[in-house]
Amino acid sequence: MPVDREQPNESDQDLVELKLKLPRDLYRAYQRCSWIITHETGRDQLEIMEEMVLDYLVKKEC
Repeated sequence: MPVDREQPNESDQDLVELKLKLPRDLYRAYQRCSWIITHETGRDQLEIMEEMVLDYLVKKEC
């Protein structure tokens, strides 16, 4: 879930938004998966998003 902030964090200044369009069931699965990982590991949601994108890029050899 996106977090609205009035002032960006210093670490957020280098971030770029990636917008994906996908079926509702895949969106819900992604939300569930990222929520579980966040709550089981205590890691930051942005860190989890980055890891998922990196895993995809490595899998596709990009």
